[in-house]
Amino acid sequence: MMPKPLAHIEANTLEFEILPMVKPTGFREYDARWWFNGIGHEKAPELNFTGVQALGLGMATLFHEMGVTPKVVTGHDFRSISQPIKNALILGLVQGGCEVLDVGLALSPMVYWSQFELDAACCAMVTASHNENGWTGVKMGADRPLTFGPVEMGRLKEIVMAGDFVPRAGGGHHRVDGMREKYIASVADGVKLSRPIKVIAACGNGTAGAFAPDALRAMGAEVIEMDCDLDNTFPKYNPNPEDAEMLHEMSKAVKDLGADVVLGFDGDGDRCGVVDNTGEEIYADKIGLMLARDLSKNYKNATFVVDVKSTGLYKTDPILKENGATVDYYKTGHSYIKRRTNELGALAGFEKSGHFFFRPPIGLGYDCALTAAKAILEMLDRNPGKTMADLRDELGVAFTSLTMSPHCGDEVKYDVVDKMVAEYEALNGTEILGRKVVDVNTVNGARVTLEDGSWVLIRASSNKPELVVVVESMSSEDDMRDLFHKEIKPRLGKHPEVGAYNQEI
Repeated sequence: MMPKPLAHIEANTLEFEILPMVKPTGFREYDARWWFNGIGHEKAPELNFTGVQALGLGMATLFHEMGVTPKVVTGHDFRSISQPIKNALILGLVQGGCEVLDVGLALSPMVYWSQFELDAACCAMVTASHNENGWTGVKMGADRPLTFGPVEMGRLKEIVMAGDFVPRAGGGHHRVDGMREKYIASVADGVKLSRPIKVIAACGNGTAGAFAPDALRAMGAEVIEMDCDLDNTFPKYNPNPEDAEMLHEMSKAVKDLGADVVLGFDGDGDRCGVVDNTGEEIYADKIGLMLARDLSKNYKNATFVVDVKSTGLYKTDPILKENGATVDYYKTGHSYIKRRTNELGALAGFEKSGHFFFRPPIGLGYDCALTAAKAILEMLDRNPGKTMADLRDELGVAFTSLTMSPHCGDEVKYDVVDKMVAEYEALNGTEILGRKVVDVNTVNGARVTLEDGSWVLIRASSNKPELVVVVESMSSEDDMRDLFHKEIKPRLGKHPEVGAYNQEI
């Protein structure tokens, strides 16, 4: 019987190899993330291999508790630690009576797609997504195409940390080969570009490098590869198309090489970032608006779901109004937007971090960067004579910041956000930088809207010890900077728990 996991084990002890260690804060709102680097590193480990096995047994226990057939697709990204972690996870799943179908090296959406292809209710993808080297994690689900949300993650945490495991007979492990090729063919199926479109595929030496170039070529695009060789040291930059460093390199590439668009893919291929033909980044919420405008012409009265970090331009867009489209703002987080998109029967959901969710007939309802790339290429193809920059310029004017993330410990970040929510609710109806506060949306932190449509957002990160800050001005870039430097930053600065920002505008 697996012993109850410990939250901490002293370094350089035999118990580190024998006893399961699982730090409770690794259970996030909709997936799990832990710092895994072993003892002897400056940052203390939060998980060990025996703890991963306990996690697998806990997942199996939960799957049975939920009453689903315990048939689980597993895969892993290209981090140096991912395959051995997956192996330990499989041991726990099998011990808990699960039939495990291992598809090998994979993108997260390939694992989600494999659930349909292999008729499996459950999934467990070993990835830390865009987190830096040293992190590991698992994205999991038991109701395709959905992944776990707070309720399921909370119950999993209870089972694992209390050691309430239920081992069962009947488990097994099977390797399933050839899924990469089938997945790529499925994503590209039905795409018939009528003209040559040149695409730079930026993969940051992450797992997407083994998938994106081939998938884009199968769609008929002319592909220029950028950092597509797999290298788990990530020698140039972390594969995260929301980070300034990767975006800078994407912009430089299109200026140097020339292309219709640059598509950047994160470490597990469920997020897509876009730089246009002039070298300008188009944030994912505005790419979503561009796609919604284009799709609403062929799918009248469609519903689109967007997260609270998204631009306010959705509310006023004339094309969406003309085509009867409905826009629903919901909580940030791939699990939340995925679930909401499927609950509402929406055509698509867009999250500002670069997760795109397309339901039939475009996709299967989960977040897939390659399906998003397909939609972008088809949008360009349907608009001959227009560049990505032209389509961007057709949107209304809004000046939106990067997503900025000041450090804030997992144990205190929600308390800080609660305090900020209270502060802003007390300011409703008063003025900020000369403008009246007209709305404080608290569905996910505090999104504070001013009378000219400009807004600021503070929320807790769901997968890292950070807060999330976004600002948008409807008037100018200078005003956008003022909203951050004269409003958000000093207000957050009053709270000593808030540390340095990953980047600033």
